[in-house]
Formats: sequence, C-alpha cells, structure tokens
Amino acid sequence: MKISILITILLSTLLAGCGGAKDNNNAAAGKGGEITIGSKNFTENVLLAHMMADLIEDKTDISVKRQVNLGGSNVAWTALENNEIQLYPDYTGTIVANYYQEKTGTSEESLAKTKELVKKDGLAFLEPFGFNNTYTLAVTRKTAETYKLKTFSDLAKVSSDMVLGVEFEFLDREDGYPGIKKLYGMNFKQSKGMDHGIMYRAIEDGETDVTNAYATDAQIKVHDLVILQDDKQFFPPYDAGPVIRQETLDKYPELEGILNQLKGLISEEEMQGLNAEVDVDALKEQDVAHDFLIKKGLIKD
Repeated sequence: MKISILITILLSTLLAGCGGAKDNNNAAAGKGGEITIGSKNFTENVLLAHMMADLIEDKTDISVKRQVNLGGSNVAWTALENNEIQLYPDYTGTIVANYYQEKTGTSEESLAKTKELVKKDGLAFLEPFGFNNTYTLAVTRKTAETYKLKTFSDLAKVSSDMVLGVEFEFLDREDGYPGIKKLYGMNFKQSKGMDHGIMYRAIEDGETDVTNAYATDAQIKVHDLVILQDDKQFFPPYDAGPVIRQETLDKYPELEGILNQLKGLISEEEMQGLNAEVDVDALKEQDVAHDFLIKKGLIKD
C-alpha cells in the first residue's frame, strides 16, 4: 500500500514537472505566436509602427518584436518581401509609383491599385489611417519673397541658381526628383542627398535653397518654411496604412480587424502634432504613440 502511494506521488510529480516545462516553453515562445513589425527611418513611420504594435499587444497574446528605423522605403519593403518583418506602415503613392512604377490617380484610385498590386506578391494593404502625407517642395520665406515663388513652375524658372537638398532616395525615385525634372524642367545648380533630419538644418543654415518635405512634417512650422504649390499635380496621394504579409494575415486573421481600428483615425493636423511631440518636444516615439491610442480610447493605460 505504501509503495503504491509512493509511486503515485512520484508519477504526479514527474507529470507536473513535464507540464511545467511545457508551459514555460510556451511562455518563452509566446503562446499566441510572434510577429515582427518594422518601420522606415523617420519619425512618422516609427510612430505608426509603435501604434500597430501596441494595439496588437493589447488585443492579442501575440508576441511583438519591433524593428523600427530600418532605413528608407526600399529597405523596409525588401525586409517585408524577405519575411524579415511581417508588417509595417507604408504609403499608397510610394507603393504604386516607386515599387511598381505604375501611375497612381486619385486617393481612391491609388488605394484600389495598391491593394491589387500587393496582392500579387502575397501581401495585403489594409485600411488607411486617414491622412495623406504627400510630398512637396519647400523654401525659406526669404527665398520665396526674393524670387516671388508660389508654385513649382515658378521654382523651375530659377532652379539653375539654386541648390536642392533632399533625402537620398528622393534623388532616385521616379516619384521624386527625376519625375519633377521631366515634368517641370527643373535643373538645379547642385543636388545633395542627406538624412531627413539634416535637411531642415541645411536649408536654415543656407547650405541648400530647396528641400523636399512631407505635408505632415512638424519641421515645416518650426523652420517657417513656405510650401510651394504643385501646380501640375505631379505628386500622387500618399495615404498611409498597414501593409502585411498575407501568410501572416492567414495565420492571425484577427489582425485585420484590430489594425482596421486605426482606419480614418488620424488627420493631417493630428499627425503633424504627433510628429512635433517627438521632433520638437523631444518625447519618445513609443510614448507618444501609446498616449495617442489611450486618448482615442483604443487601449487602456
């Protein structure tokens, strides 16, 4: 009798130990699976990546890895294609014009074409966040007044006297300088590629005369720059939204509904304000993104 009781105790202990080890392994791996979210190397994209990561962490038991500041558009896109990341925020105009070299159209047309194009490559573009972060060109107020600049066409007439300072990829993208050059006949005295954060210091210090900018960029107000009118409507719409691997969506179908909670949530003005909290007020991207989701009632503190 005593021997049988002892055997029972030993077996129970062994089984409990095995179960405990299994539970620990599940906890380490993330019982709900794992996903890696990336971003490009500028404030806005990092903010959006953190928003998506926070939502997924709050609404699921999926383990989320964050690989933000990967680099420019092509770096992030390649990482997604190679499954190094499974999700990141991108822009309809960038996807259609830059990755697939096709014509865009209106916001609605560009969104439809984006969804169609990425589907062929095993990707999905979900619902847009609500703002259009279109490219533009900007000059200092003094430059605008000196040369009487209001439009891109005005700039083209005096571009040979000016230095262009833009992001590295803008120099090569068809929806960047090469395309503007063809449409408007702009030929700058010199064109310089640089990191996004340096562009504004360069134009303020007089090292450059013209820079590319985003409609939602806080630095436009900080440096009192004048946005020139794209009078021939060269730049396509850049509606931001999540782009995700279809196999990831098939594995975690709940992600579509969760990420679509961000649909139409962020206006241009709100995005500019969020960017300013990081670039001007020196707050951390992750904190700003988290607080925004709390403010909108999507997650709890």
